[in-house]
Amino acid sequence: MDVAVDRTEDQQPSSRRLLIFMMVGIGVLSGLNVMGQALRGSAGWWLALDVAVGVAGLCLIPLLVRRPVRGTVLLGLLAALSPVGTPAATLGALTAAQRRPFRIAVAAAIPGVLAHVVQGLFRPVGGMSYGWWLVLIVVAYAALLGWGARNRAHWALLASLRERARQAEAERDRRVTEARTLERTRIAREMHDVLAHRLTLVATYAGALEYRPDSPPEQLATAAGVVRSGVHQALEELRDVIGVLRTEPGEEDGGRPSPVLADVPRLVDEARRSGQRVTLDDRTTGAPPVAAGRTAYRVVQEGLTNARRHASGQPVTVKLTGRPGGALTVEIKNRAANAPRGAGGSGAGLIGLAERLDLAGGRLEHGLTPDGEFRLRAELPWPE
Repeated sequence: MDVAVDRTEDQQPSSRRLLIFMMVGIGVLSGLNVMGQALRGSAGWWLALDVAVGVAGLCLIPLLVRRPVRGTVLLGLLAALSPVGTPAATLGALTAAQRRPFRIAVAAAIPGVLAHVVQGLFRPVGGMSYGWWLVLIVVAYAALLGWGARNRAHWALLASLRERARQAEAERDRRVTEARTLERTRIAREMHDVLAHRLTLVATYAGALEYRPDSPPEQLATAAGVVRSGVHQALEELRDVIGVLRTEPGEEDGGRPSPVLADVPRLVDEARRSGQRVTLDDRTTGAPPVAAGRTAYRVVQEGLTNARRHASGQPVTVKLTGRPGGALTVEIKNRAANAPRGAGGSGAGLIGLAERLDLAGGRLEHGLTPDGEFRLRAELPWPE
C-alpha cells in the first residue's frame, strides 16, 4: 500500500525539510504535554510512560515520511497509552490524507480514533465528559482528513498543470521542428524548380562554347549572349523565390506572379529558342485553378529540363488536356537517349514533383514506354 509512489508528491515539500519540520513540531508539542502532565501531579510511572510515548513518537516520524499509512497506524496506537501521543497521531492522519487516496487515509486513521477512545477511558480530560471527548476526537480527525484531502487535490492540480505545460512545450518544440523541416523542403523545391530549368540552358550553351571554339564568331556571340541572359534571368528568378520565402503569410510578396498554365507556351518558346525541338499540343478548355495551373507549369518545366539534360537533341512532345469538372492532364514524351539511366541527375526533381502532386490531390507517373520513350504524366483535379 505504501510502496507505490504518488505523483502528487512531486509538488510537496522535500522529504528532508518535511522530516525536520515534523520532528521539531512534535518534539515541542510532546515536551509541553509532558510538562502539563507533570504539573497536574501525575504519578511517577504515568510520567515515565508519557516520556516513553513522546520519544517513541519522535522515533516513528521518519517512518511517517517514508510510509505514511504504516506510520499513521503505529502513531495512532501510541495515543492509547498517553495523551503525549495525540499530536503525533493527529499529524499522522493529516499526512496520510495528503499523501494517499482518501479511503486509504480513513482506514489508516481509524486506529487513531479507537486509540483515543481507549485513552479517554483510562486518562480522562478534566472538565469534559466522555461523550463530548468522543465528539471532539471524531470532529478533529474528520477535519484533519478533510484538510489533508484538500491539500492532496491542490497538489494534484499543480502536478496536472505542470504536466500540461510540459506537454505544451514539447508540442510547441515539435511543431517548430516540423515547420523548419517543411520550410527547408519548400526552399529546396522552389530552388530546384526555378533554377534547374534555367541553368540547364546555360550549361548547354556553355558546353557548346567549350567544345566548339572554332565556331563562327556570330555563333559564339549568340551562345555567349544566351549564357549571359540565362544567368541574368536565373538571378532574377532566384530573387523572386527569396522574396516569396521571406514574405509573411497573408502579405503581398511584391514580386512577379507565380507562373500558371497560361505561361506554358512562353516556356516552350524559350526552350525552342535554345535549340530544343518541342511540340506543344494544348487541348484544355478554360483556365484551371491557380494552384493546379502552377503545378502543371512546374511539371512541364521539369519535363523539359530532364529531356534537355538526359536526351539532348531528341524531340519532345508536351500534351495538355482537361476541362472543368474533370482532370487536368500533363504528358511529356521524348525519345530516351543511350546514356546510362540516372546519369547527370539525382532524381530530386521527380521526387519534388511527386510531393507537389500528392499535396494537390493528384498523381505522377514516369518511366519508359514499350516504344522506347520516356513518359512523364501528371494528373490534377479540376473542379467545376
